[in-house]
Amino acid sequence: MAPRLCSISAAARWLLGRPGPGGRDVAAVAAARFYSKDNEGSWFRSLFVHKVDPRKDAHSTLLSKKETSNLYKIQFHNVKPEYLDAYNSLTEAVLPKLHLDEDYPCSLVGNWNTWYGEQDQAVHLWRFSGGYPALMDCMNKLKNNKEYLEFRKERSQMLLSRRNQLLLEFSFWNEPQPRDGPNIYELRTYKLKPGTMIEWGNNWARAIKYRQENQEAVGGFFSQIGELYVVHHLWAYKDLQSREETRNAAWRKRGWDENVYYTVPLVRHMESRIMIPLKISPLQ
Repeated sequence: MAPRLCSISAAARWLLGRPGPGGRDVAAVAAARFYSKDNEGSWFRSLFVHKVDPRKDAHSTLLSKKETSNLYKIQFHNVKPEYLDAYNSLTEAVLPKLHLDEDYPCSLVGNWNTWYGEQDQAVHLWRFSGGYPALMDCMNKLKNNKEYLEFRKERSQMLLSRRNQLLLEFSFWNEPQPRDGPNIYELRTYKLKPGTMIEWGNNWARAIKYRQENQEAVGGFFSQIGELYVVHHLWAYKDLQSREETRNAAWRKRGWDENVYYTVPLVRHMESRIMIPLKISPLQ
């Protein structure tokens, strides 16, 4: 860059010493031509305009699995501390009925209480087989399910707040499958800078192989509705010591450090939850 600037400066000094035809300022004419708005290929414009090919597909199309049409919903329920045991008992009595009822196109993936992280919190992960139509079918049926409506009414008295997100699963992650326990689960949540989801996916598509030797990778998801540009990675470990050893082992594998190097700058905020599965959770 420096040599180019020097040559431009030299040319400018040369032009400044020359009168133009008709008394016009040659330097002004040259500068106007050089910085012309019509000169799209100019060096000056290239400093400010970064041309990219227009995207023809949404993130959901480029990153999610093509062979399935699963949609996921994650729920975060912040429970009044004195009601946590009652909340768990109520949940364990009602939610399995929806999971087992073939008339509802939804299934439980996992149910947890947060152990380390936000306290007195329940996390539920649902799968809707069939995408958005399955979600709407399930929601419409629940409006007429008296037991479920009573459950919601009773549950509302136990909660401080709640929020949810609709998610798709990354194509390069395993689909979450039931597993025997006992295990602890880590939900790592990354809030990305807008516009970086594709880059995140490209890097993790290469990096996930470094994190599968101990079967710790459970599922990877990105948000579609709710807070956007949010990624959730779900991991399973036997205990906290196993988690420490598994994560340290990844750093000894050539290529893992490169993934961290390229993905950390994409993150605005990150959070880790260590969770304990409820009795009803298919992920134990």
